[in-house]
Amino acid sequence: MLKAKLIQLLSKTEIKITDQQIDQLVGYVKLLDKWNKAYNLTSVRDPQEMLVKHIIDSLVVAPYLVGNQFIDVGTGPGLPGIPLAIVKPESHFTLVDSLGKRIRFLKQVQFDLGIKNVTPVQSRIEEFTEEKFDGVISRAFASLQDMIQWCHHLPNSQGAFYALKGTYPEDEIAKLPVNYKIEKSIKLDIPELVGERHLIIIK
Repeated sequence: MLKAKLIQLLSKTEIKITDQQIDQLVGYVKLLDKWNKAYNLTSVRDPQEMLVKHIIDSLVVAPYLVGNQFIDVGTGPGLPGIPLAIVKPESHFTLVDSLGKRIRFLKQVQFDLGIKNVTPVQSRIEEFTEEKFDGVISRAFASLQDMIQWCHHLPNSQGAFYALKGTYPEDEIAKLPVNYKIEKSIKLDIPELVGERHLIIIK
């Protein structure tokens, strides 16, 4: 039932993925649903709703990512990092969260679904200084100013920030530091989702 629903949702987008990737995405939703009961990982309780609000909502970003090394800051239960890692096996995603229970969940997901291109890390993002990335991704994480303040050390010389937002964040954009510019703002189309979604790319 979940698989049929996911295929139906994907048919309303430009996203083309393999059967194996569809199975992994459905497997992820099932794990999220199972662990959510004990770990309270997401306020979305219905797996069908997770397909729209978590899976498709994450996947629509994939075509805009440039590079191969990404970090998902404040990843929570792996959003958008896990869905993106599944559909972009040639890229690597570091998933950072400060809560141990979320990282334990991500390690279980990685193991159960055989996802090789993610590294879950328990850390506060401002203390994570090991690497530089092509893209710093955040979803429902913080304001754009806070994202840049806490993550300014993470992009490499060509790297960009990818912020997933609801309505267009005019106030936040007005307060960006002078040396940061909006490279692109993309209105995302998510089938069956009530409300707006924007991807803001900052360099």
